[in-house]
Amino acid sequence: MKLAFFVDFDGTITKEDTCEAMVKAFAKGDWKSLDKKWQEGKLSTEECARQTFEMFDADEESVKNFLRENMEIDDYFVQFANLCRQSGHSLYILSDGYDFNIRVVFEKFGITNIPYFANELVISGRSFDIRCPYHSKSCSQCGVCKTDLMLKLKPEGALAVYIGDGYSDICPAKSADVVFAKGTLLMLCRKNKIPAREFRDFSDIIREYF
Repeated sequence: MKLAFFVDFDGTITKEDTCEAMVKAFAKGDWKSLDKKWQEGKLSTEECARQTFEMFDADEESVKNFLRENMEIDDYFVQFANLCRQSGHSLYILSDGYDFNIRVVFEKFGITNIPYFANELVISGRSFDIRCPYHSKSCSQCGVCKTDLMLKLKPEGALAVYIGDGYSDICPAKSADVVFAKGTLLMLCRKNKIPAREFRDFSDIIREYF
C-alpha cells in the first residue's frame, strides 16, 4: 500500500511548540490574550502573529540561538523519516508555524530532504513580520491551509495519513484517510467525532506501518 504522511511540526515533531517558546522568550506584553483569541478563531494566524511581533524584543541571531539551544525533537522522528524514505512513502511537513524555525531545528539535527510548507518569518534587524504564501483563498483562519496542501500533494491512489497535535490540524484531520492525534487535536477529534488514533511519539507510527 502506498502511503503519504502529512506531519505537523510544532509539538508533533518537536517536543515543544517552537512558536510558543519563542513568544514566551521574547514577547514583552500580553501575548496570552492574543493566543487565546487565535485558539477561539477570533484572530487569524496572520493577525495574531503581527500583533505579537509588535511586542518582540529580539533579532535574528538571538532567536536562532534560542531555538538551537532549547528545541528538541521526538526521539523516533529521524528513524521514522528514514523508514519512509527507504519504503518509498511520501513525507511532507505541513506547519502553521515558521519556515525559519523548521530550518534551524532541522539543521541542528542534520535532517535534510524533507519538503516542508510553512509561513515565512521575515526578519529585518529587530523587526519581525509574517508572510503566508500557502493561505486559503476561501478561509483566512490559518496562514497555511494544510487541507489544500494535503489534497494537492497526495499521490494518486495513496492513503493520506495525518499526524498532529494542535488547533491548525483539525481541518486536515477531517480530510485525511487516517489520523494520528495527541494533545489538543485528539481532544478536538473526539469532540467532533472525527476518527483518530491516539499516539505518544513516532514509535507508535513506526509500529503501525513499518
